[in-house]
Amino acid sequence: MQINYLKYKGLYFTFSGILIAASLFSVFYFGLLPGIDFTGGSIMEITFIQDRPENDKVNEILTDLNLGELYLQATESNGLILRMPDISESIHQDVLNKLGESWEVEELRFESIGPVIGKELKEKTKLVIIVSLIAIVSYIALAFRKLTFPAKSWQYGIAALFTLFHDILIPLGVFALLGKFYGIQTTIPVIVALLTVLGYSINNTVVVFDRIRENLIRGEGKDYQDTVNISLNQTLSRSLSTSLTTLFVLVSIYFFGGETLKYFSLAMIIGLVAGTYSSLFLVSPLLVTWLKFRKKIY
Repeated sequence: MQINYLKYKGLYFTFSGILIAASLFSVFYFGLLPGIDFTGGSIMEITFIQDRPENDKVNEILTDLNLGELYLQATESNGLILRMPDISESIHQDVLNKLGESWEVEELRFESIGPVIGKELKEKTKLVIIVSLIAIVSYIALAFRKLTFPAKSWQYGIAALFTLFHDILIPLGVFALLGKFYGIQTTIPVIVALLTVLGYSINNTVVVFDRIRENLIRGEGKDYQDTVNISLNQTLSRSLSTSLTTLFVLVSIYFFGGETLKYFSLAMIIGLVAGTYSSLFLVSPLLVTWLKFRKKIY
């Protein structure tokens, strides 16, 4: 039995519109909290041998050192991550000594990134994202170049680009909220996760587009809209199965993979869910609506 998914395209657009509006508000009003990868600074991870104290107490102990803006993030097993502006080795030792006066602590890692390197990483990240998006749209336009009616290959590319914007914006909106209320920073691993989301999302989208192309060649469906609906029915289980198996792994990494991978996996989880939804219930209805608006189909 074929389900008419396109019948509910108004609901899909409304739901996505709300998510996009909320994410845009979150990103522009709260803003992302960049990690030391982009701003430069130092990060120290320690573990308390006994019970971990409250963050306020740690802040109070370190106030005399004038470290500047200090972000504290608790981890599992009595651990604590301190993010601060770039500090010298002598101040690093002062921090350890100061903490050691009040608690028994063990340092797990200390990293420092200069502001020049952080600025360079920020510029390169922007470049990588732009190049990735251009490459994806170009690939779709090339892969579907033989399709000329009712949609041209570049229209498939533009529709896919819009959904990629949707898939990236939603996790960015979530991280803007997390940065505002929980001090969660947007770091290089988070950006890598978002780039990976682009790949997963476009993979699902190309699967749907490819099935539409095959059905158009075979003459499946009474019209283009019916062909698209048949294609969605044929690819739904495959796309959901692929995404769910990946999602199970990411959820496991989030809960058991440690602090380093926690927010990488969270960005992947949010982006993967958004990408699976958009590739199935947004990109094809968007393309059909676009063609109807241009009176290419009726």
